Amino acid sequence: MNPAQHGAAVTAEAARFVATVKAADLSTPVPTCPGWTLADLTRHVGSVHRWFTELLRQRIQQPPTSRDVDLRLPQDREGLPDWLTASAAEAAAVFATTDLDAPMWAWGVDQHARFWVRRMLFETLVHRADAELALGVSPHIDRALAVDGVDEFLTNLPFASPFAPLTAQLRAPDRALRFSCTDGDESWLVGLRPDGFALVADYPRPSTADATVRGTAEELLLLLYGRRDRQGDAFHLLGDQDLLTHWFTHSAF
Repeated sequence: MNPAQHGAAVTAEAARFVATVKAADLSTPVPTCPGWTLADLTRHVGSVHRWFTELLRQRIQQPPTSRDVDLRLPQDREGLPDWLTASAAEAAAVFATTDLDAPMWAWGVDQHARFWVRRMLFETLVHRADAELALGVSPHIDRALAVDGVDEFLTNLPFASPFAPLTAQLRAPDRALRFSCTDGDESWLVGLRPDGFALVADYPRPSTADATVRGTAEELLLLLYGRRDRQGDAFHLLGDQDLLTHWFTHSAF
């Protein structure tokens, strides 16, 4: 997917989120985000949109020293869905006037404005799935989006330790873990070494994986974000189970 497609998908996923929560009781708990209600979830997604939009508007070149941004929150929680719609519209307007290939600071590997659009997309998509799960709806994720989301997650996870500190413990003596799609030929190989981990593009390619997780792209994406149990029927687990336990214990995003 390209940055323009990511931007269009942000708008579409935000609309799906709003459609999910609009008629719901916003006090409904969200089991996949312990301690949150649908109101909290909606507030979080809209806040992410407004924060990332401000970063893009300023096209910052170094880590921000403040996270203060005018969220313009509604006075009551019933206004949150419409507020999220407005947040997504503001983001789309900034996408349209920003060179998404322009250099820009980002916490991940891609130091361009497009990083923030892609990151906003998967924040919105995964939390849309959270809202659906909270309401007993089985989420559906377009396969192309799911494939891109798995890639985005695994590409950026090695840089996430400032806010996901357990990832710093994803180390091992030259081990390899593979995630493979059962509904396509996509596959990602993650190398773990004593000094860290990364996709194998940054490591010599191991001839085989020490452990493999197989599932559809949609299920793999939800699994990586902790929204699925790897022991469920959706997955086929092969190889070193201790390595899999090590990964899932320390890869929470």
